[in-house]
Amino acid sequence: MKTTTLTLPELAAIAGTRVALGAGAALLLAGRLSRKQRTAAGWPLFLIGAASTVPLALLVLGRRGKGR
Repeated sequence: MKTTTLTLPELAAIAGTRVALGAGAALLLAGRLSRKQRTAAGWPLFLIGAASTVPLALLVLGRRGKGR
């Protein structure tokens, strides 16, 4: 098994992207808000979460096997 060490700010950034992605998806799928409200809140959260995942994933995966 390979291990990767993350700093606390990096871990917080990864958790934040997961929260934004999940919250956006939940808003898009929820039935309690109007369609207009869901899309106005859900898509930006979902897209920000998805877009910020790529650079963070590259950062973490780029460290594998380097000891840090």
